[in-house]
Amino acid sequence: MSEAAASTGADRIRLEPGWKARVGEYLQREDMQQLRAFLGERLRKGVNVFPPMTQVFAALDATPFGKVKVVVLGQDPYHGVGQAHGLCFSVQRGTPVPPSLENIFKELNRDLGIARPSHGCLTHWAEQGVLLLNSVLTVEEGRAGAHQGKGWEGFTDHIVEVLNREREHLVFLLWGSYAQAKGKMIDTSKHRVLKAPHPSPLSAHRGFIGCGHFSKTNEYLARNGMAPIDWSLPT
Repeated sequence: MSEAAASTGADRIRLEPGWKARVGEYLQREDMQQLRAFLGERLRKGVNVFPPMTQVFAALDATPFGKVKVVVLGQDPYHGVGQAHGLCFSVQRGTPVPPSLENIFKELNRDLGIARPSHGCLTHWAEQGVLLLNSVLTVEEGRAGAHQGKGWEGFTDHIVEVLNREREHLVFLLWGSYAQAKGKMIDTSKHRVLKAPHPSPLSAHRGFIGCGHFSKTNEYLARNGMAPIDWSLPT
């Protein structure tokens, strides 16, 4: 798969140069070409694929390789109309905040006293160095997990591997068993790994609420000479 979206007339996707230098070659692999063909077929059949093709690599574009300080690993994009825009857990402004994100905001308030934001768009975090990376970068309307096992997982594993190898003193926030399995390759002698249950309503009460990950992240960044994250969201 090249920088382009599936060949259906969609606009070319921009890949941030620092990321392109490290993961661009991976996108030329045969399994990525097969993924591209799969996406093209689904789009030609009129299936609604989320996020829009121009936003598939939005997490990498919003958080350049050299600016990553924190990594949040999600699973796959939201599958409702108007929700996904390429950043895990985030939704477009004006879109109702999903339950998992509501619980993230509850823990933010408990941990740091930050009032609930008026929207669920997490771009402000991404611009400060929080890579909001889903394991699977596309989904179909109303079909959670529809693109699992199509090749995205290997690509996003490669992203985590490159960060683990080439960077130091990153914070990885692994919420839930899926993210924790994906993060097994992380060298904990080089990076800070924080684990908690997923913020979903099904599991948040089992330890996500009370985990203190936001304050712990900022403490670690400060100890290693980096500016803390402003976890509030501007209106």
